[in-house]
Amino acid sequence: MAASELYTKFARVWIPDPEEVWKSAELLKDYKPGDKVLLLHLEEGKDLEYRLDPKTKELPHLRNPDILVGENDLTALSYLHEPAVLHNLRVRFIDSKLIYTYCGIVLVAINPYEQLPIYGEDIINAYSGQNMGDMDPHIFAVAEEAYKQMARDERNQSIIVSGESGAGKTVSAKYAMRYFATVSGSASEANVEEKVLASNPIMESIGNAKTTRNDNSSRFGKYIEIGFDKRYRIIGANMRTYLLEKSRVVFQAEEERNYHIFYQLCASAKLPEFKMLRLGNADDFNYTQQGGSPVIEGVDDAKEMAHTRQACTLLGISESHQMGIFRILAGILHLGNVGFTSRDADSCTIPPKHEPLCIFCDLMGVDYEEMCHWLCHRKLATATETYIKPISKLQATNARDALAKHIYAKLFNWIVDNVNQALHSAVKQHSFIGVLDIYGFETFEINSFEQFCINYANEKLQQQFNMHVFKLEQEEYMKEQIPWTLIDFYDNQPCINLIESKLGILDLLDEECKMPKGTDDTWAQKLYNTHLNKCTLFEKPRLSNKAFIIQHFADKVEYQCEGFLEKNKDTVFEEQIKVLKSSKFKMLPELFQDDEKAISPTSATSSGRTLLTRTPAKPTKGRPGQMAKEHKKTVGHQFRNSLHLLMETLNATTPHYVRCIKPNDFKFPFTFDEKRAVQQLRACGVLETIRISAAGFPSRWTYQEFFSRYRVLMKQKDVLSDRKQTCKNVLEKLILDKDKYQFGKTKIFFRAGQVAYLEKLRADKLRAACIRIQKTIRGWLLRKKYLRMRKAAITVQRYVRGYQARCYAKFLRRTKAATIIQKYWRMFVVCRRYKIRRAATIILQSYLRGFLARNRYRKILREHKAVIIQKRVRGWLARTHYKRSMHAIIYLQCCFRRMMAKRELKKLKIEARSVERYKKLHIGMENKIMQLQRKVDEQNKDYKCLVEKLTNLEGIYNSETEKLRSDLERLQLSEEEAKVATGRVLSLQEEIAKLRKDLEQTRSEKKCIEERADQYKQETEQLVSNLKEENTLLKQEKEALNHRIVEQAKEMTETMEKKLVEETKQLELDLNDERLRYQNLLNEFSRLEERYDDLKEEMTLMVHVPKPGHKRTDSTHSSNESEYTFSSEIAEMEDIPSRTEEPSEKKVPLDMSLFLKLQKRVTELEQEKQMMQDELDRKEEQVLRSKAKEEERPQIRGAELEYESLKRQELESENKKLKNELNELRKALSEKSAPEVTAPGAPAYRVLMEQLTSVSEELDVRKEEVLILRSQLVSQKEAIQPKNTMTDSTILLEDVQKMKDKGEIAQAYIGLKETNRSSALDYHELNEDGELWLVYEGLKQANRLLESQLQSQKRSHENEAEALRGEIQSLKEENNRQQQLLAQNLQLPPEARIEASLQHEITRLTNENLDLMEQLEKQDKTVRKLKKQLKVFAKKIGELEVGQMENISPGQIIDEPIRPVNIPRKEKDFQGMLEYKKEDEQKLVKNLILELKPRGVAVNLIPGLPAYILFMCVRHADYLNDDQKVRSLLTSTINSIKKVLKKRGDDFETVSFWLSNTCRFLHCLKQYSGEEGFMKHNTSRQNEHCLTNFDLAEYRQVLSDLAIQIYQQLVRVLENILQPMIVSGMLEHETIQGVSGVKPTGLRKRTSSIADEGTYTLDSILRQLNSFHSVMCQHGMDPELIKQVVKQMFYIVGAITLNNLLLRKDMCSWSKGMQIRYNVSQLEEWLRDKNLMNSGAKETLEPLIQAAQLLQVKKKTDDDAEAICSMCNALTTAQIVKVLNLYTPVNEFEERVSVSFIRTIQMRLRDRKDSPQLLMDAKHIFPVTFPFNPSSLALETIQIPASLGLGFISRV
Repeated sequence: MAASELYTKFARVWIPDPEEVWKSAELLKDYKPGDKVLLLHLEEGKDLEYRLDPKTKELPHLRNPDILVGENDLTALSYLHEPAVLHNLRVRFIDSKLIYTYCGIVLVAINPYEQLPIYGEDIINAYSGQNMGDMDPHIFAVAEEAYKQMARDERNQSIIVSGESGAGKTVSAKYAMRYFATVSGSASEANVEEKVLASNPIMESIGNAKTTRNDNSSRFGKYIEIGFDKRYRIIGANMRTYLLEKSRVVFQAEEERNYHIFYQLCASAKLPEFKMLRLGNADDFNYTQQGGSPVIEGVDDAKEMAHTRQACTLLGISESHQMGIFRILAGILHLGNVGFTSRDADSCTIPPKHEPLCIFCDLMGVDYEEMCHWLCHRKLATATETYIKPISKLQATNARDALAKHIYAKLFNWIVDNVNQALHSAVKQHSFIGVLDIYGFETFEINSFEQFCINYANEKLQQQFNMHVFKLEQEEYMKEQIPWTLIDFYDNQPCINLIESKLGILDLLDEECKMPKGTDDTWAQKLYNTHLNKCTLFEKPRLSNKAFIIQHFADKVEYQCEGFLEKNKDTVFEEQIKVLKSSKFKMLPELFQDDEKAISPTSATSSGRTLLTRTPAKPTKGRPGQMAKEHKKTVGHQFRNSLHLLMETLNATTPHYVRCIKPNDFKFPFTFDEKRAVQQLRACGVLETIRISAAGFPSRWTYQEFFSRYRVLMKQKDVLSDRKQTCKNVLEKLILDKDKYQFGKTKIFFRAGQVAYLEKLRADKLRAACIRIQKTIRGWLLRKKYLRMRKAAITVQRYVRGYQARCYAKFLRRTKAATIIQKYWRMFVVCRRYKIRRAATIILQSYLRGFLARNRYRKILREHKAVIIQKRVRGWLARTHYKRSMHAIIYLQCCFRRMMAKRELKKLKIEARSVERYKKLHIGMENKIMQLQRKVDEQNKDYKCLVEKLTNLEGIYNSETEKLRSDLERLQLSEEEAKVATGRVLSLQEEIAKLRKDLEQTRSEKKCIEERADQYKQETEQLVSNLKEENTLLKQEKEALNHRIVEQAKEMTETMEKKLVEETKQLELDLNDERLRYQNLLNEFSRLEERYDDLKEEMTLMVHVPKPGHKRTDSTHSSNESEYTFSSEIAEMEDIPSRTEEPSEKKVPLDMSLFLKLQKRVTELEQEKQMMQDELDRKEEQVLRSKAKEEERPQIRGAELEYESLKRQELESENKKLKNELNELRKALSEKSAPEVTAPGAPAYRVLMEQLTSVSEELDVRKEEVLILRSQLVSQKEAIQPKNTMTDSTILLEDVQKMKDKGEIAQAYIGLKETNRSSALDYHELNEDGELWLVYEGLKQANRLLESQLQSQKRSHENEAEALRGEIQSLKEENNRQQQLLAQNLQLPPEARIEASLQHEITRLTNENLDLMEQLEKQDKTVRKLKKQLKVFAKKIGELEVGQMENISPGQIIDEPIRPVNIPRKEKDFQGMLEYKKEDEQKLVKNLILELKPRGVAVNLIPGLPAYILFMCVRHADYLNDDQKVRSLLTSTINSIKKVLKKRGDDFETVSFWLSNTCRFLHCLKQYSGEEGFMKHNTSRQNEHCLTNFDLAEYRQVLSDLAIQIYQQLVRVLENILQPMIVSGMLEHETIQGVSGVKPTGLRKRTSSIADEGTYTLDSILRQLNSFHSVMCQHGMDPELIKQVVKQMFYIVGAITLNNLLLRKDMCSWSKGMQIRYNVSQLEEWLRDKNLMNSGAKETLEPLIQAAQLLQVKKKTDDDAEAICSMCNALTTAQIVKVLNLYTPVNEFEERVSVSFIRTIQMRLRDRKDSPQLLMDAKHIFPVTFPFNPSSLALETIQIPASLGLGFISRV
């Protein structure tokens, strides 16, 4: 193929550029041979004339097609050259954010200077077991390749990580070690992998430092060997270090730091344990302040110190040794501050009691004077004498620095040895993987001995790399059986010979070091004399005689000779070392133990790096001669030996290469500097790999892929059935030069550029086809457009003409109308003008006539008024005269009458003084006097009678004369008394008058009181009416509130329904999480149990049988799967029944799993009890504090507090009831599957509605109870108060004022009381009739009646108002409480909401559990008591029966007729039980479980027959009330099932069979347990078969756990079977042929640990799914359980497919999205065929479906971004961005996703809260449930087939 065919117009090329290194351009015209200039068009829009080199006439490099840009493997590029490599790396790094790229066998890693989420556990699991070429480039892929090859080839591996400082070597090595630690696991319980990872912070602290290029630069090389055992699990590690940069201890350049450990010590100086070190700030020490940058941004040295100490502790370095390390490091810092003063030019001294030296000596435990002396002197030994010579200040400073470097190097070596001891394993190492973290090629402005050693090491590594690459290339050609020629590649052996051969640079350097007066100048001259002009790789600088140039493989480097000799010697004074060896500090002499052989056997330069080798565990003993010889070894000699040892190690392993690239020198994230990148690519050998690949056949295709890709270039007649012959025929036509390609056995090999040429032909063919399609479609579209336009034009014309006609007609109508309007308008104007003029004339006339009439009227009016005035004046004058006359006459009359009145007054005064007047005035008194006179007369009559009696008896009784005289005297006295009584009568009359006045006053007061009572009554009536109005208003408010409450209840009902639905979903999620957590714990428990069994069996085998071999046969080997992998030898040993195990089984009938679960449950309950006790104490303290606060409050609030407490109790009771209802709801939800819970009509939905209704009814009842309690509290409060409210004016006044503030009522009441109190006399004794007393009593009774009425009305209204207020308040509180709860629940995040609900649930369950335990204990006691009584009764009955049998005589028995054969019998009625003997239990378990083959006998059995048989045996043991037999049978059954699954756990049929039978056994135990919940679907006969004596609920839980373990094992078996098929069938295989043209790749796939099993297709997956489904149905597995298994299978398919899609750039294309969607549709069709669409399996494929849609949708505009964001709701933001970044066009007609579009997607999704995890967890197992599925099969109808070998059991 000529160049003219490629360099055509529009072809793109690369031209050199001083700024961008390479710049892209496009040809403006075709190139013709002989042209000297190429016309180019640059990308920035400029045209350029590019002149070709006249000598070489080399054309510029061609640019690869766009579809090849961004390839995972650089060798897959069609054009392999430097600009293509650089551009591919830049596009992947900048546009796609991909930092890893393959270059053949090399992984190129570009440091992103940013944390990326690509190193998590999910990524490790995704790469585990995968082929290296199948996934996107990653450090994990290299690590997995090394791990697989170690397991398959049983050959040690090495991972060589190299690069510049700051390129990320240490991080890459760290991630590789993390991968090994995660995938392989540890072989012991010592967590070796953690120790391996813990060594990193220690080595970083003592070996890493900040440089200008890197904040955490490794200043040493290390080779870590990670050891593995025969099962390829980590058992230990060992570390070898190289070239520690000791010079950094004493010197740092600008902006650099010393080793991290020094700054960590200074940052932690204030810790108490570090005070003895007497440290301070880092700026206070000479060795830490030289760089001027003691702080690294974003790094806390104090925290790093804590991490370092923690790592030391983890690795077993004791606290004393740690403090010893810190003492030595602090001593080095203080040693750096030791200063010297010059005495003269050749001597110096240290100031006396120099503080830094004193501190150094104290820390090191050495003598101050001795150390001070030897720092300023040295010892010179000759053959005869020894001299002590002073040294100059400069020499002393150099000696001090050399000592500090030597101490640090020894300490570094000691730490490495201790780390190796901690990582050393006692188990024999089977193989290892070495990780070499080595420095890359270095070149600076000034290059010295360090750079020389580093570049020498890189020359050796590059030679080994070139040989390995060449070897792999040639092996590939030989494997494909194609002719090949030796590829010419760069061999750097001459450069290595220049350095290390005899009379080489190192040899001459060692020779010069032995010379007494050897200097750097003399050594340089020897170099010039030996190598200059003799070796093409050695040159001399023009302007220097102290330097030399070596042409390395990467670049020319100029080395300065100054310091080479001194660094090679590494001189340290022996006297100073002896002083340190004599230290009292025990640790310090340990560092110098190997100095007995050599002072510095591992030291490098006094100002350079140190070579450190692995120190043996036991020091070797050598002869003195050997010690002297060792002493003479130089640093260069030791480094050469160590390097040879390293190369031997690497050559003995299979190497894997990682080349780290530093993208820029400023540590900017994702910034690419082309100049720096090219420089490193040239130095690290990547371009050499490209050159070797380009020299051969870099592009390789399989025949099938070539046919699929370039089928478009073939004609129909060229297509044959033989794909290989078809490809050969086509290639011979397309590429005429047969040297450009070769046909191998399975692949076609192409030279560089041929794939691009084929792609050009394919693109041209497709472009021509597209043009033809476009031409036809455009013609059809334009014809259709023309017809549409013609039709539209005719329509427009028709409408326009019609419009014009209508406009003309409208014009004519308007013209006629205008004429008519003008006529009428003119007439109207004339008429209006006439009317205006006429109206004006009339108005003028009217105004004039009115004016004249008004003038005449005013004149007449004035005359009339004048007459009236005259009349009025004349009348007034007449009246005035008359009045004056009358006044005089009246005055005279008055004077006369006054005179006459005075006379009459005198007469009256005279008459007033007369007796008659007095009599008239005292008429009443005369009457009374007459009455008294009458009484006197009566007394006189009596007197006369007595006188007559006395006269008559005077003669008879003369003796009594004197007596009569005395009586007379008494009568006289009586008369005097009568006179006195008369005076008294007068006083009584005066008193009566006074009483009359009082009576009148009382009557007036009574009238006033009656008036006030009337007013009070009116006011009371008014108050009653007001209260009635208020009551009406309150009723209205109540109704309004009730209406509002009803509305709120409706709203709350709706919101609660929504909330309950959401909470139901959340509870389901929580329940699933809890199930998943529990099942994971169960899985871990079973794994540990199996691990324990394995170890026990291994111990048994170690005693009796030799150890079986192990070979890793599965590429997906990991720590998790290895736990379930068992060797065939162990499986065979399990088949042999062990005699020693039988007695142990007999001795230990206890079910250990049940015991462990019960023990765990007891522990949990104790913890919960303790938590509840603490909570109770805390609540009691709160109650006590609240009580104390309540006591301080006024006593008035007592009733209110009682109400609050009652309310709280009521709410607590209601809360408990709601929690119980919530428990019932959860039970209802747990009994049904998740999709059916929320469906209307479902049981859970009905329970939900019933619970809601009951809650609302309960709320109403609670409201009424609150009102009743409130009224009772008020009545109690009134009862406590004093009873005499009628007489207590103050209380009455307060009550009246509370009811209505009316002053009149209070005044009337108080006045009444004062009136009552004012009468202190007994008014009922004032007069005879008692009128005043009656009036007073009447007023009191009326007042009491009014008061009682007022009080009763007041109480009734108060009660009614209080009840209304209480009801309103309770409703308000209830409303507020509901709103607060709703607001709190809405404000809480889902996690807190879940936690709160779980906390309440835990509390409730704990209380219920305690109550149930108490009830259970009581019932157990009762049951035991009844059992004892039953046994006693049974014994008595047995004795009675025996007695009865004994009473029967033998004769009676003999006399009975016996008919043994002819008696007709009915068939025996079986009870569904099976009887077996105790000794046959092992036989039963063996035949029914251990030796039962699902593929053999079990195929023809009733589904679940073993479960039915076992349950029937359990029933018989229960019938016999034999608890030992029940326990033994159940325990043996469970253990046997576990044993079978352990033995044949990788067989799907076995696991499915026993999962089905375990579930059936569990359902039987539930169905026949006697519990009502499980007996609903039983027949009456089945209810008779229920267990009667034992409650096996605990064993049901154990069986449920066993079923969970079997289910998880079934899922693992499914996963192991499906995993190899998924990627091939779902992604790689083309189900729709021809849709996805394969993108050209290099096909450089790495080796796999498994053999090629052929290609799996989607049909393979469907066939496997059909097999799984048929087996599960055949075994009678529950339909719900089958749905869960199918859901898990589909999740595995979706997760693995999506994970591989996210990690494979070649799969992210439009056509692949179509293939995925078609494959998913086939899976959905399978679900429909199996009636499994409601299993939830389809939903698990939603992320994969959305990823496929994302590959196919348009990805350009903002609308597209919005559509993507709304569509991809099942994908995380990281996954969406990853797919967009990986999207790769397969054809030129597709476009890449722009960076701006991806940024738009990220901005729109920034508020989405989803997991940052990139990959789905393919190992995730959904929590399994076992819904109760009762069996309709009657136990008595079950027949036992003879094939089971169970003839020893009998039906009962």
